[in-house]
This record gives sequence, structure tokens and C-alpha cells, in this order.
Amino acid sequence: MIALEGLTKSFGALTAVDGVSLTVAPGEVVGLLGPNGAGKTTTLRMLAGLITPTAGRASIDGFDVQVSPLEARARLGFMTASTGLWERLTGREVMETFGQLYGLTGAGLKARVAALTAELDLGAFVDRRCGAMSSGQKQRVSIARALIADPKAYVLDEPTAALDPLAANDILKLVTQARERGKAVLFSTHRMEEAEFLCTRICFMRAGKIVAEGSPQALRAQSGQPSLTGAFLHFAGAGA
Repeated sequence: MIALEGLTKSFGALTAVDGVSLTVAPGEVVGLLGPNGAGKTTTLRMLAGLITPTAGRASIDGFDVQVSPLEARARLGFMTASTGLWERLTGREVMETFGQLYGLTGAGLKARVAALTAELDLGAFVDRRCGAMSSGQKQRVSIARALIADPKAYVLDEPTAALDPLAANDILKLVTQARERGKAVLFSTHRMEEAEFLCTRICFMRAGKIVAEGSPQALRAQSGQPSLTGAFLHFAGAGA
């Protein structure tokens, strides 16, 4: 469902992403973990078609992101670390606007907005202007916006970064349900407990490259560390 093949991005003399290849199958949650500056966000932005690769390719459900951008993006729900919401619109208006961009109308659109409002517990603030929401509330609306068209593939860049533990748990449940419904999820996080709980497979990045890949259990075994945090430090950080 998601495929990256030799994906590379250079900014002048700096190679931010260096030959990254990975796949995410339907029903799989793959974690992309690494220290700040490892290239995670640049990789995800290339997958979403927001940045043009220097080399390599990215595809979603067989559609090349550069060759067939509209077809690829129609199958992708992408949430960045920055919510970027229109502050004068309410949460409901944001969902409705993006739903219409994806071709949803009428009763189908209203039903999808209602479903996401319930799933993400937006009811108390969905009709409030985004500019008046807390950071955690904005994050929830941003996730709803990304998922409005019920896409086949999810790309979530630190979706729980601004949320308290209870709100973050709701997001983890949503990702678990997405996996059970056969969605392909590429999930970036700095929280090791989230990665261990959610991910069927983890890719550790360092200096623009994937330096280790496997299940949480396999990565602990390969690193000789008892915890995923220890494995992270071994492969992507101080112990590498």
C-alpha cells in the first residue's frame, strides 16, 4: 500500500534523506523512529507529495506520488506535526471543507463528520473556531481532517505530540482500529511506549538512512538491550 524505493532528498550539500526504502502493507503499522534531524519528516513529506525527491520514488496503492499525484493523495490521510488549521473556521467546517475536496457531499459527508466527531471525542469543541482551541484540541481536529475520506493509507507525524495521556490513548485506539480495518499506517513518534504498543515493525533512522528494521522484539534482541528505548539509543543514537 505504501512503498518507498531509494528515496533521497538533498538540500545543496546536505543529504537529508539518503536512499530510504520501505513498504507498509494493509493492516500493518510501521513506526519511523529517529533523533531530531534524522530525516523522518522530510521522508514523510516526500511521500505526501509536498517535497520533490532528488532521487527514488514513493507510491501509494500503486500510484507514483510524482507521476499520479491526485490519485496517490486521494488514498492518503496525512497529518503533519504542525496542525496548520484555518483559525477562523470551526472544527466542523474544516472537516466539511476537506471532505468536499475529497468528493464527499450531502448525507455521506455529514455521517463521516459525525463518526469522526465521536471517534476523536470532538463534541465539546467541534463548533468552536480553531483559533480559540487548545493545542490538543487542534491536534484532534487535524487528525480528523486527515482521516475525513477514510483513506487506505495513513501517514501520521507525531499525532500525539500535543496531547495529554488520556487524549493520546484515544489516538492510539484509533490507529489500532485502523490496523484492524486493513489500513496501512506509517507512524512517526518519539514516544517509545507508543511504538512498542502500536507497531508491527519499526524502522530506526539516523543521518537520513534506515539503520535497523524489525519488530520491537527483534530490535531488542539485535541490540542486546532489554527495552525499546535501549535499542533506539543503540541503533539511532548514542550507542550506535
